[in-house]
Amino acid sequence: MTFVRVRLALDRLPPGAILEVLLKGEEPRRNVPRTAAEQGHQVLSQAELPGGLMRLVLRRKG
Repeated sequence: MTFVRVRLALDRLPPGAILEVLLKGEEPRRNVPRTAAEQGHQVLSQAELPGGLMRLVLRRKG
């Protein structure tokens, strides 16, 4: 479900735009970066944050 929200946010952006996402939970932290890359988006960075969060920065394909 988390990736659906991320994908909707990416779809609203122009090609090449940057999206920063905060993820919590093991499944989204594992699946969102992988699925985004599989769909052609670029994973610019991933950083672990306090409290079990991960900061993910994506560039929309195109």
